[in-house]
Amino acid sequence: MDALERELTVLFRRARAASGELARAVHPELEPAAYGLLVRLQEAEPERATDLASYFGVGKATMSRQLRALEVLGLVTREPDPADGRAFLIRLTPDGRARFNHVRHARRAAYLRQLSSWPRPDLADLARLLHNLNESTAEVL
Repeated sequence: MDALERELTVLFRRARAASGELARAVHPELEPAAYGLLVRLQEAEPERATDLASYFGVGKATMSRQLRALEVLGLVTREPDPADGRAFLIRLTPDGRARFNHVRHARRAAYLRQLSSWPRPDLADLARLLHNLNESTAEVL
């Protein structure tokens, strides 16, 4: 468990630093935590703010503040939820999508370079195990 804790600590610290760099690459004023929101929206838009807050395990007020900042930067837009007139659906703007995709493609190219010597089954195992970790720690972290 000591080795696992050490490696996760290093991974989390590096991921936090990378999120800051990725966020600034999308927009110089983007907060590091907001990059993850863009990732989620790219995969699952449109999504309600409450669903995003639940997915990331943060409060509604925190999510609302982060989404307002993304909206001010022109990266996301809100539209009324046809299923619930009190709620809004969040989606990437065309500019937000273009900026995000540019950064994501560059990041994936870097991953490919870094992991090019890894056997494909090892990469698949890593992805599967990280998914399992994320699923099992959703309530803990």
